[in-house]
Amino acid sequence: MDQKNFFRLIFLIVTAGFIISFTSTNFPHAPTRLLNCTDSSSSSLCASRNFLFNKQQPRPNNPKPKTKNHDHVSDTPNHPLDPLTVVEINKVRSILSSHALFTSGTPHALHTVVLEEPDKNLVRHWEKGNPLPPRKASVIARVGPDTHVLTVDISTGRVDSENSPVSVSGYPMMTIEEMNAMTVAPFANADFNRTIISRGINLTDVICFPISCGWFGNKEENARVIKSQCFLTQGTPNFYMRPIEGLTILIDLDTKQVIEISDTGRAIPIPGSTNTDYRFEKLVTTDKTRLLNPISIEQPRGPSFVIEDNHLVKWANWEFHLKPDPRAGVVISRVRVHDPDTQETRDVMYKGFVSELFVPYMDPSDAWYFKTYMDAGEYGFGLQAMPLVPLNDCPRNAAYMDGVFAAADGTPFVRENMVCIFESYAGDIGWRHSESPITGIPIREVRPKVTLVVRMAASVGNYDYIIDYEFQTDGLIKAKVGLSGILMVKGTPYQNKNQVEKDKDGNEEELHGTLLSENVIGVIHDHYVTFYLDLDVDGPDNSFVKVNLKRQETEPGESPRKSYLKAVRNIAKTEKDGQIKLSLYDPSEFHVINSGKTTRVGNPTGYKVVPRTTAASLLDHDDPPQKRGAFTNNQIWVTPYNKSEQWAGGLFTYQSHGDDTLAVWSDRDRDIENKDIVVWYTLGFHHIPCQEDFPIMPTVSSSFDLKPVNFFERNPILRAAPNFEHDLPVCGVQSVSA
Repeated sequence: MDQKNFFRLIFLIVTAGFIISFTSTNFPHAPTRLLNCTDSSSSSLCASRNFLFNKQQPRPNNPKPKTKNHDHVSDTPNHPLDPLTVVEINKVRSILSSHALFTSGTPHALHTVVLEEPDKNLVRHWEKGNPLPPRKASVIARVGPDTHVLTVDISTGRVDSENSPVSVSGYPMMTIEEMNAMTVAPFANADFNRTIISRGINLTDVICFPISCGWFGNKEENARVIKSQCFLTQGTPNFYMRPIEGLTILIDLDTKQVIEISDTGRAIPIPGSTNTDYRFEKLVTTDKTRLLNPISIEQPRGPSFVIEDNHLVKWANWEFHLKPDPRAGVVISRVRVHDPDTQETRDVMYKGFVSELFVPYMDPSDAWYFKTYMDAGEYGFGLQAMPLVPLNDCPRNAAYMDGVFAAADGTPFVRENMVCIFESYAGDIGWRHSESPITGIPIREVRPKVTLVVRMAASVGNYDYIIDYEFQTDGLIKAKVGLSGILMVKGTPYQNKNQVEKDKDGNEEELHGTLLSENVIGVIHDHYVTFYLDLDVDGPDNSFVKVNLKRQETEPGESPRKSYLKAVRNIAKTEKDGQIKLSLYDPSEFHVINSGKTTRVGNPTGYKVVPRTTAASLLDHDDPPQKRGAFTNNQIWVTPYNKSEQWAGGLFTYQSHGDDTLAVWSDRDRDIENKDIVVWYTLGFHHIPCQEDFPIMPTVSSSFDLKPVNFFERNPILRAAPNFEHDLPVCGVQSVSA
């Protein structure tokens, strides 16, 4: 090993020791501080402290945009649902530092520190100017081998324990410190280092990645463990395309010690680095005819939305509370819409967010069977959210919002530019009608469709998820999921399809995926994104109605027609009535109605869930991953509101047995008619990789809508104004020589 590589190895080992010691630091010895890091920092805890709202001049009477140097230290809560501030997180940390659980010297870590939201009824009736309900923090902590759920009253310092230590299966989501430690833990093991060196690979060219191991009842029993697999970084930043196939390391998450090394892939070559780099500066094209001219949306009068008190968004006829969350990513609450006819501001949804993401891979081999990720409950969807890139992730007219989270020792840190909010116009039409010349009526009426988008992007290892909540002026809310990033690939001896072995019947060997490049297989997998939707249509007492389209045969002599469709409405009485499997051949609409409020012609007001392209799990229900991911057995579930039932995979997802999931709760078959109900919707993707996904994926997306149904008395954007020439500037075009 040359001198340069020797010092790089020493750096890795020292870094590992630092991270391990940092994770087990006791609160009394850790300084009170806010981690503020520059973009060049190597710490994944940190992000720079910029809080960049758009740079246009604020409109009169609008709150001024945040300055670039906003550091959050002076933030104060203004709404019952505002996330914990830096001051409050530090106070929680101080309170816990003197609590008996944390003064015994037993290693401990805080896995979750978030606002303990006040009771829903208190929030619904709170008005601006009233005192805030008592501010409390919900804390999930590991102390030694035990998990504790604590509630900390920030004002009084009181700490309450709920069912502590926790006795149900599963563990809290990992901390960032643990994930960092797992990337270097293998290098502290001499057997691992010998394994790498024996393959003729430099240790300094290897990176290892922690992979949650699910639960299969063997090595995952009675120990908190993780598996790690490694990649070669030589020649490319896209190390995911260079797997060291068959090498799997089992590690104890608590001790950071390697338990077992499995090395079954020595005969499989490591794929090369050719054509794997995806960085712009490495791919500049010389074919100028293929380049697009830049495009941007300009708003000469400034944006139409405002963000009051850091978290309350108001735009057009909408208002809602918005906050980043370490597990869910983004939480949208108290969603209300202004009715242009009644001049009332009406309730639509109390709370909505991504509850869980389930990603099972379809390769049953030893190095792959356990890859069945729960990205929210295991890794923290919000913790993996990366700073958004202006002009590319979000347009020029976007405003940005930071996330303020707590590290494992309780120290607050900032995830900068985690969420963006912007108005979007893609040339879509809000409504239109033109009269035919044969009527003699010269009408051409068209209205542009402008929407408000709330966006975040999480890079959970190799995959990138883009989550959009789109608000339309006609009362519709669209939830959209985009998938991009890099495939998780498998090394193979094959360089061409013609090398794949066949049996005597001519059947090819099962590759469990697609040959994407030389020695690279993209493994088949699924993505399921389950949304929690606490709809409160005109108030909390709602019912779920399945409106089924049925074919009706006509009576003899009744009509020249033999059949027609009719709508059959069935109100769900209990939870099992609200378990829905979508089918093209059983077409239905799914309404959430308030039977206590009707339109002037007698229809109950409501919103409907409008599914788009989706996928259903085909795994056996007794397959261990599907037991844990049983919330994907249906595309729609309806449950009565229960504050403790928010995470579809259970509060403790990591290595859980599937005994505390949405499917378990729903099987209680509780009453849901005229109740405060929650709708759960799962948006699914089957992904059979193709060569266009190499070396990085173009974004694929799907969505669903929450659409008003008899909520308004008539078209709510009837009065919307068209665009006129004098409203929009005309930009000059610079001539370009051919």
